[in-house]
Amino acid sequence: MADRAASPPPACPVAAKRLGIVAGAGGLPRRLVEACRQSGRDVFVLALEGAAEPATVAAVAHAWCPIGAAGRGLALLRDNGVGELVLAGGVRRPSLASLRPDWRAAKFFARVGYRALGDDGLLSAVVAELEREGFRVIGADEVLQAGLAPEGPLGRVRPDDQALADIARGERVARALGMLDVGQAVVVQQGMVLGVEAIEGTDALLRRCAGLRREGPGGVLVKVEKPGQERRADRPTIGPQTVRLAAEAGLSGVAVEAGATIVVDRAEVVAAADDAGLFVFGIRRV
Repeated sequence: MADRAASPPPACPVAAKRLGIVAGAGGLPRRLVEACRQSGRDVFVLALEGAAEPATVAAVAHAWCPIGAAGRGLALLRDNGVGELVLAGGVRRPSLASLRPDWRAAKFFARVGYRALGDDGLLSAVVAELEREGFRVIGADEVLQAGLAPEGPLGRVRPDDQALADIARGERVARALGMLDVGQAVVVQQGMVLGVEAIEGTDALLRRCAGLRREGPGGVLVKVEKPGQERRADRPTIGPQTVRLAAEAGLSGVAVEAGATIVVDRAEVVAAADDAGLFVFGIRRV
């Protein structure tokens, strides 16, 4: 998104159907690139500096862009013929001082109230802004198709009675967190909440809880969708790394909301869980 003169008017729709991936951290952006490659879909990646990983953009059309350079990013998407957009991967939310927003980003933040909005509120505002610019924003699950967790066990291991009780408690806590737009995940062991997800993300939550586990049956990571969440931008997501960190933390398994959680590299997730003796279990919202 370059200078003011180079930015087209917001009302001008983008007619092209090339898919653009605004890529943050983690394996999801890379899996989307692979899915496009397998289906033959033309794709361009806008890699966010400080978040996206170099491996994500290897051998694919891409450009790097600072998070606060909204004008430059919009121009790059338009110049590369992007018509549909998917937002994927984690981004650590910076302070306004460290963000260094350009004029386009500053105008947006002033209008929506950057400091007042929680993460989901901010993402919803970003999606609405992109659609005002003429892009069609779609969810990562639309590209991956069969990427959402089913109900029940994904592998050989099933939760026992203690784990089911911890899942039920974890779901109640996680939904309460979601109502406040705090996080999506919680770790519970024998009814005790060992940790809740906030700005640090799920991986850091699991690493932190590794040192908090009590003696006895291992705990459970529970991850669910926030109420009213912008599904196209921030669905709950797990992947092989989630299972590996859960195993290192001594947990018994991972429970996620069925029909709402993206499972990146599902075959690897199942294999890692089976090898570690962990369950990955889809729960249905009641």
